Formats: sequence, structure tokens, C-alpha cells
Amino acid sequence: MSFWDKARKTAAGLEDWRESVRLACRWVVERSLIRTPEGDFGGAGFAHRGRYADWRGAFRGEYDAAAKTWDVFCPIWHGGQGVKALAMAHAALGDEALLEAARYAADFILRHQITDEADADCGLILAYEDARINTTAVLECLDGLFTLSEVTGEGRFADAAVAALRWVARKAFKPDEGRFWEEYDRDARAYVAPYVNPETKRLKEGAPMLDDGVFVKGWRLTGDRALLDVAVRTADRLLADEDPPGNWAIYPPANPNTRVLHPRNGYWWGRPMWMVHRATGDGRYLDGCRRTAAWYAGAMRLDGGMFRDTGPGFRTPSFGQATSGISCAAILWAELTREYGDAEWRDGIRRALGYGYSVQFDRAGDANLAGAVLEKVVHPAGSDAPPWYLRDIGTFFYIQAVCTVLRDLPELLDA
Repeated sequence: MSFWDKARKTAAGLEDWRESVRLACRWVVERSLIRTPEGDFGGAGFAHRGRYADWRGAFRGEYDAAAKTWDVFCPIWHGGQGVKALAMAHAALGDEALLEAARYAADFILRHQITDEADADCGLILAYEDARINTTAVLECLDGLFTLSEVTGEGRFADAAVAALRWVARKAFKPDEGRFWEEYDRDARAYVAPYVNPETKRLKEGAPMLDDGVFVKGWRLTGDRALLDVAVRTADRLLADEDPPGNWAIYPPANPNTRVLHPRNGYWWGRPMWMVHRATGDGRYLDGCRRTAAWYAGAMRLDGGMFRDTGPGFRTPSFGQATSGISCAAILWAELTREYGDAEWRDGIRRALGYGYSVQFDRAGDANLAGAVLEKVVHPAGSDAPPWYLRDIGTFFYIQAVCTVLRDLPELLDA
């Protein structure tokens, strides 16, 4: 047994996991969820807080324990994942307060959707990432709305998600390419023309986006084949551009020059392939999904974690973990196990969730850490300040992963 295995805290049974989810949700509701219209975060990183007139229901999700400062990043897509986590936790725990918090957070998203049918942007959700609306950020908030609609039976959340999908399909999708325009300038009412990315020195001319399989979900809900067609064309483009196996170094936020990969590219683009397979019966998509699952198995470290930057040969830095990424892997592995009976991912699920459990702050002197799941350890840079860095999505995806396994594969968590 390694030193790590001896030293870390471990769950003994299902009630330990439920208590872990309760503790994580307490952090989400009491520390992260914003309750004031003007917001209560520093704002140094998100320079466009004026884009949102009413911040109630957003999450302050970037916490630097060394400086004891809060910030936000891309509050719409992070918010959608928070809604999903709270709705799933309600389903797992039966706590009505979590459902109310999920509605409260969803209303932040809905308040910032264009609903005027006379407006050409009707359906658009104002998912700002810096000065512009990011197409990916629009899509990544929608599964939270779909999930909340399923849990509550309230159609307004799913209706909002479908309206956003139709806006994206109408305004952003390039069907002949299977890609989307990425950056929308709401003031100019136009997508930004292709330009050279100053970081990679490559032309930015759009990317495939299959995030959370929301176009497949929209098709299943409405019967609109045009939505499924978007998903299929996108999946085909992704299969054509796949490199390395199960991932995509060509598209940011990966770096195509160094081939250093982002921890959630595979989750957003490879994971939904099984949903496209279910919709079409085409085995190529399931094969692609399993290659992504195998990439995550290679990226997992000995202790069950992973790093934000994973390079060729699965080399990583020594700092900058990404608990959110390995939680996403656990969700993918659990879905393949549930949907197809795959057996090879079961140990990985246990190890990934065990890592998340072990880095949850359950005895924190800093009240802003209490209950949260650590996202990463930052380089000390000569200081003895606490090296802990939180991101709301680290806790959100941990909650989603644990609740997925509690629901579908509880035997994996019952020690």
C-alpha cells in the first residue's frame, strides 16, 4: 500500500458518500451561490460584471486560499453545471432546499436570455466569456436546464434550453463544416470573423461542439430532426479530426503546437458520442466514445487524480491538478458501464471518486473552503501561504459524478 493510500481519508459506505454530497452542496449554497444583485466577488478576473444587471443565482467560484479572494469565470456555463449538480443532489438526497437553490440559480440564466420574439437574437443566452458571448458557454449551461426540468416537471427550463439550441443552430452552426462560430459580439449582432489566435498562432475559424449531447437531448424532447442533424454532423467532424485517439489537440483550449490537452475536451466532445450512437445506431460513435474513455484512463494518476495540462505520453506538470476533469471521466465511465455493460471502467470510477472524496475539505479552518472539493494545488512560488485553489466546477462535477454512481452503480461505492 502506498503512502497516499495510507494517509488519505476514505469512504466506508454509501452513507459516507451521501454525507460528502451534503457537505459539498452546503458549500455551493452557503458560500458559492450569489444572493445580491450586484454580486459579492472581487471581479479582478471577470472584467465585464456590468453585462449582468442582476447577479442573484450566479456562483462565485474562483477562490484563492492564499489571498482569501473570490472571483467568477464565465458565470453562465458554470451556473448551468451548478444547477445540474444541485438538481441531481436533490434527486439523491431528497432535500427540497437543494431544489429551491437549483431554481434560484437557473433563474439567473433565464433572466439573461433574449425572449423577445421580435428580436433576431430571440433564444440567445448571454454567456459572456470576457467581452464576447462564447458559443460553447451557451451550450454548456443547457444540460442543467434540461436536468432541472426533468426533476421538477417544470417545462419552462427545458423550453429555454430548446430556444437556445435553436438560436445556436440558426446563427452559429456551419453545417457544411460540422463546426460552429465561436465568439458572438452582441453589440455588433455578429460573430467575430476568423482571426489568428495570439497564443497558438493559428487561425481561429470555428470548432465542433458536442457538449453534453444537448442537441441529441433537444431532438428527443421535441422530435425536431434538425437538432439531431447538428449533433451528427458535429460528431462526424470530430471523428475526422480526432488526434490523439479519444481527444483533440487541434482545437483550443488544447494547444495544437505543444499537443498539451485540456482536462475536459474529451468530456465535452468524446463523451456525447454514445448519445449519438443511441440516436443513430452507428457504431463509429460508440467506438470513438470508448477511445475517449481510454484516454482518460491513461491520464489518471496513481492516486486517482489528473492534471489540467496533460501532454503527449501523458506527461504532466507537478502542480495544477484538475479534480473537475477526473470527475468528468468518472461520469463518462459510469455511463458506459450503465448503458453498455462495460466492465473495464469500474476500478477507474472507484479511484476517481475516491480521489475527489479525499480532497474534500471537511475540517477546514477557512470557512470559505469548508465542504468544497479542491480543484488544484498551485505552485508555492517561495511562499508558505496555503496552496489551495477552488473552482466551483471542481465541486459541481464531483457532486454530479457521485450522484450518477449512487443512482446507477451504488455497489461500486458500498465498501
